[in-house]
Amino acid sequence: MKLPPGPKTPAWLLALQFEANPFAYMDANSQLYGDMVTRMLGSTPIIYVSNPLAIKQLFTNTREITASGTLNQDFALFTGNQGILQLDGLIHKNRRKLLMQAFHGTRMQACGRRICELTQKIMARQAIDKPFIAYSIIEEITLSIGIEVVLGLPEGKRYDKLKHLFVSVFKSERSKLFKFITKLPLGNRDLGRWSPEGYMLHLRQEIFQLLYTEVQERRQQADYLRTDMLTDLIFAADETGEPLSNQEVRDLLLSPIFAAQDASGTAIAWSLYWIHRLPAIRARLLEEIDSLGENPDPMNIVTLPYLNAVCNEALRIYPTQLFAFPRLVESTVEMMGYELNPGTILIANIYSTHQREDLYPNPKEFQPERFLEKQFSPYEFLPFGGGSRVCIGGTFALFEMKLILATILANYELELVSQRPERPKYGGLICYPASGVKMVIRGLRQNQRQSQPSVVGLV
Repeated sequence: MKLPPGPKTPAWLLALQFEANPFAYMDANSQLYGDMVTRMLGSTPIIYVSNPLAIKQLFTNTREITASGTLNQDFALFTGNQGILQLDGLIHKNRRKLLMQAFHGTRMQACGRRICELTQKIMARQAIDKPFIAYSIIEEITLSIGIEVVLGLPEGKRYDKLKHLFVSVFKSERSKLFKFITKLPLGNRDLGRWSPEGYMLHLRQEIFQLLYTEVQERRQQADYLRTDMLTDLIFAADETGEPLSNQEVRDLLLSPIFAAQDASGTAIAWSLYWIHRLPAIRARLLEEIDSLGENPDPMNIVTLPYLNAVCNEALRIYPTQLFAFPRLVESTVEMMGYELNPGTILIANIYSTHQREDLYPNPKEFQPERFLEKQFSPYEFLPFGGGSRVCIGGTFALFEMKLILATILANYELELVSQRPERPKYGGLICYPASGVKMVIRGLRQNQRQSQPSVVGLV
């Protein structure tokens, strides 16, 4: 088997180079080796693909190339052993269909209104002229939305506890001290709650127990009128016609909640950064949003073409998910002139695809207009992955992104605290802004001051 070219550097050194600056690392690899780059993990070839034709083959050739759930076991710590990422075949197909019921039809309309309300409520806590970290505020909004859409959980003790636990997970994962300790010889051992691994396992147990209790209680209540994802799963049947177990329902809830907070929050924070760094883009976007008048219907907001282009460009330039979930070559297959043997792992490199000069001229520049001028294929623009492992909540994430941005921009005069470029930081699968996007509210927008005199200034 002749493999695509790739670096011969030891794996441990490649990992350090990637962690230090993943974008410079991937840019250099694309320049040196092209559309397909091989990295060896022991005796297993891992091939990163950034050519749209090869990505199409990767996502659509399900006979020789499979999206095996066993390749996603590393995520089972916080998605459960029966989460959507770990499932295969008919079971995976059935569970995806069940989960996606929450993201369609009249539910989206009702949810749209709630997204705008929650955004206003949480933004109203920020004081005028007092700097804040936009990323943290946006994550609070997206986590609140996620808990409501996925669980239908009302505000209260359990709601607050669950929010606190999810926030604690993300803070720990991004902590420099946490990352440093886990690299030490005993850093990945469970030495109790005072060790990183022990603390994460403690958080996991708390989250799993809270969700399991909620599933139990809701199954006993048997309220068919509720319209959240948890209710869908409680009353759903599996591929054999049997109800799902409480444990399986719990595991299926985890990925959507994590995705709602982390991926959506990151994309919106990046959007706020670019919009306020480039005044012409902000001005054009505000003109489009204002054209809808006061209190616009959320379903009209999400159809705005320039808002859609801005969101897509934010997802292109720094995709929140840098790589699609891995695929496994099951039988010998030819790709781009290379014959790949069984056991080879293939990964679509979303970032490098989005940085191709032939698709996106001047790819380092933020240019929403490119999405007004051209329709990109799902193998050229793939912020949520693709194929059978495409993100279930991708459509909802974009829906949520547009409404949160439009609500904030329509109501508040915001500024970046610093004009220094925001540096991307990679953690897990997510590419987030390193400083969190520091912003300040200068006041309400002119057309909001008379109708909402007390919206801002609360602490």
